[in-house]
Amino acid sequence: MGSDVFKEADPLDRILPVEIARVTERAAVAAAMLRGRGDERAADQAAVDAMRDELHAMAIEGTVVVGEGEPDDAPMLFVGERLGRGGVAVDLALDPLEGTTICAKSLPNALSVIAVAAKGTLLVVPDVYMEKIAIGPGYAEGVVGLDRTPRENLEALANAKGVPVDRITACILDRPRHAKLIEDIRATGAAVRLIGDGDVAGVIHTTDPEGTGIDIYMGIGGAPEGVLAAAALRCTGGQIQGRLQLNSGEKRNRADKLGLRDPERVYSLSDMVRGEVIFAASGVTDGNLLDGVRFYSNRVETHSLVMDSRTGTLRDMRTRHLGSTFFER
Repeated sequence: MGSDVFKEADPLDRILPVEIARVTERAAVAAAMLRGRGDERAADQAAVDAMRDELHAMAIEGTVVVGEGEPDDAPMLFVGERLGRGGVAVDLALDPLEGTTICAKSLPNALSVIAVAAKGTLLVVPDVYMEKIAIGPGYAEGVVGLDRTPRENLEALANAKGVPVDRITACILDRPRHAKLIEDIRATGAAVRLIGDGDVAGVIHTTDPEGTGIDIYMGIGGAPEGVLAAAALRCTGGQIQGRLQLNSGEKRNRADKLGLRDPERVYSLSDMVRGEVIFAASGVTDGNLLDGVRFYSNRVETHSLVMDSRTGTLRDMRTRHLGSTFFER
């Protein structure tokens, strides 16, 4: 959907990207204070509390469409929760701590992420798994797809890139369910980069293969993370496809209640993000994409990316938060 649709009354015009960055910065700092402590639950809760407080202070009427879970499962930042002190109506897709295990173990690539879009433009998905495939910008539409074999996808991508398959690297979550996929990829000569958690970061890495060494993301991860990743690709360019893994009657019922009645449907980027979007991510731990939070005696330093699909801008923000004012509200 083109940006012309939003020129008449674009709700995002009333939101400054720096406001969105502050949301992820506060959540990242809160989580970083607990990194390496081995307590996933405490780190996640700290990030949730900080993000919720910051969103409540904004002049928005936000509805969480991708969050910490559904109402019965999450006490805060659940799907359907309303946030903000009133104002412009927006959809919120968020993950206060993407990579809870990563943070608890102080491993690379833990992030705090959020996407803000006009109300009704982000796909609402149940908290289930989603099969995904994603590549960065610069390729013809449909060069890869979920209905093809790993070999077909990797050979097509290599051909489009003008390199042999053994120059392609695929990013995959390190899970037992991916054993066959990993075997199939390596059989083509392509390399595999395994990550322990954080598949939003994994997808974003495909947008800068020269910097990250990752050309394609493949495999099964969370459906909410798929929508967040699509929001990032809406800003930077790239392609993503997702298919919900509705392998039980209970999961199919949850999807059906959201209007997602075809269990075999492949969702494209434009299905998941139907309009313009602002996306922000702040590093919790150091990674390929962002540096983690730094603590000093008199300041805190954060590293964030803020993307705006309307302007095609990507802001690389290194911010010093002086004194204790950053933690006060």
